[in-house]
Amino acid sequence: MNDTTSESSAIQHPRFAKPQRVAFVQSSWHRDIVAPCWESFLSEIEARHIGPSQVDLFEVPGSFEIPLHVQVLAKTRRYTAIVAAGLVVDSGTRGFVADTVIRALMDVQLRTEIPVFSAVTAPEDFHETEERAAFFRKHFAESGFKVAAACAETLLSLERLRGQVAAGIV
Repeated sequence: MNDTTSESSAIQHPRFAKPQRVAFVQSSWHRDIVAPCWESFLSEIEARHIGPSQVDLFEVPGSFEIPLHVQVLAKTRRYTAIVAAGLVVDSGTRGFVADTVIRALMDVQLRTEIPVFSAVTAPEDFHETEERAAFFRKHFAESGFKVAAACAETLLSLERLRGQVAAGIV
């Protein structure tokens, strides 16, 4: 556990008025590097009052497959938020794949009004050495914490906003 995680668990986070359910879509390509994102996400989201039983993990082959799965999950209306995590490393198509994934995730979010969060990383200098893998495992662990915080805070904000809209305040 890092300092940020231990600090967060000591903080009293606000509770949700309604039950939340989150889908976590993770690329299985370089699973050993991406998995720490899921682990730290699950730990932090639980500290923010969304329990492990309220989070479903879905694995897809690679990052390019993430947006379609996110779209299908968003259309079910079962989830109040969806998180995507993956590592894009092919230098020939890295920029194209990363841009395509991010644009598609934003499109799903705007069309469905289900917040979608990205922990998809496309490093410029990925080399398959143990030192680089360790660096990116740490990066994904930190990203999991950050994306959980963003997810919970956004869900709280949307819960308040939708309540105000329903009450005719906004």
